[in-house]
Amino acid sequence: MAFIDSHCHFDFDAFSEDRAQVWSRCRQAGVQSLVIPGVSIPQWRQLFALVHSEPGWYGAVGVHPWWVKELAIAPADVRRAVVERVEHERQRSGDVSRCVAVGECGLDATIETPLEQQLPVFEAQLDAARALSLPVIVHSVRAHADVLRTLKKFSLEQGGVIHAFSGSREIAEEYVRLGFYLGVGGTITYDRAMKTRKTVREIPLEKLLLESDAPDMPLAGRQGERNSPEYLPQIAHTLAELRGISPELVIAQTGKNARALFGF
Repeated sequence: MAFIDSHCHFDFDAFSEDRAQVWSRCRQAGVQSLVIPGVSIPQWRQLFALVHSEPGWYGAVGVHPWWVKELAIAPADVRRAVVERVEHERQRSGDVSRCVAVGECGLDATIETPLEQQLPVFEAQLDAARALSLPVIVHSVRAHADVLRTLKKFSLEQGGVIHAFSGSREIAEEYVRLGFYLGVGGTITYDRAMKTRKTVREIPLEKLLLESDAPDMPLAGRQGERNSPEYLPQIAHTLAELRGISPELVIAQTGKNARALFGF
């Protein structure tokens, strides 16, 4: 069975010395494809140079909330930059674009950059995604109410995914009603993550994606280590145990979900 890692920062420096070896182990573990999100405008060129080096890799164009403080341009110019990069990738790739989403974008209430500064940048990217008919990869940390309110303003037909979802079933269902999937990662391997484990057990499997968030979000027992997409099978097996179903069903359905959302 083939795994799809719907969120992996495989372009980060943490993999610069052994990326090829890690990818070889990923393939041996059954990981077939990665979606590598954008985090800042200067990063996009290098990200897509990497994406085009491997058939199983796909990219997204976005400005992560953590990088908003470094922006030297207005939100309208962020929107323009997103559109231009996506159009460039579409022209480069032909019928099957290797740019499959806008993101990682969103809101994070745990950082110094105030939400009032993050919000216009988030909205600019949602507007670009709507114009480009692309899904969005959303970062939401202690900001679900603001994120939901903002998503409702834009009515994105292509929907998207709430990366590393951590929250209640009620919040999850609100995202699902808006056409969003929930990203399921290493958090569920921790026994103490009771609320998140309960949510992913109860939300329809048809609305879940597997993700590593490598090199971050390490699995239980690997705290302090570099995370890797090669560990995605462990997340799938934990999700299967929580739901009382076979790993094969989890792998097949989450892969189908990822292909439906990202169009590859």
